[in-house]
Amino acid sequence: MITTHPIVQEFPEYLDKIKDLYHHNEEFQVLLGSYHSLDKEIFEIEKGEIPVTDDELTHKRKDRVFLKDEIYNYLKNN
Repeated sequence: MITTHPIVQEFPEYLDKIKDLYHHNEEFQVLLGSYHSLDKEIFEIEKGEIPVTDDELTHKRKDRVFLKDEIYNYLKNN
């Protein structure tokens, strides 16, 4: 099934912290914005709206995992 991966669904236990950091921390805003943009792009690729090679899609997915890890670490440490 093709779906997006909103960060609040990935880390529901951090919902309040995500909201707080998003509204009060510029670095987190940039990090979350990058994740959201990439997640949206991957979703559009998977739906067939944007043509890319399998290697490009794989690279984008790895980038999303990296950003997700960065966000998780940020949530744990702040």
